[in-house]
Amino acid sequence: MESTKELSFEDALSELETIVAKLESDGLALTDTVTLYERGRVLAQHCQKLLDTVALRVEQVQTDEDGQTRVVPFTLEGDDQ
Repeated sequence: MESTKELSFEDALSELETIVAKLESDGLALTDTVTLYERGRVLAQHCQKLLDTVALRVEQVQTDEDGQTRVVPFTLEGDDQ
């Protein structure tokens, strides 16, 4: 099996969906079920890590003059959005 470190989000999600379909089908041996489950957990964690990384890139925390903290979309200085 391929290392998850090299997988894009889309590839990891696709593999995870394939594993879920196999796990939902009948006739898998117990050892195959456990192996697929373990791979699925690794893929799910990888996908979550990638999503968390993206979320950090598109959001930033700002503190108002009043000391209120809020999360706002990230913008580059000079963006006209």
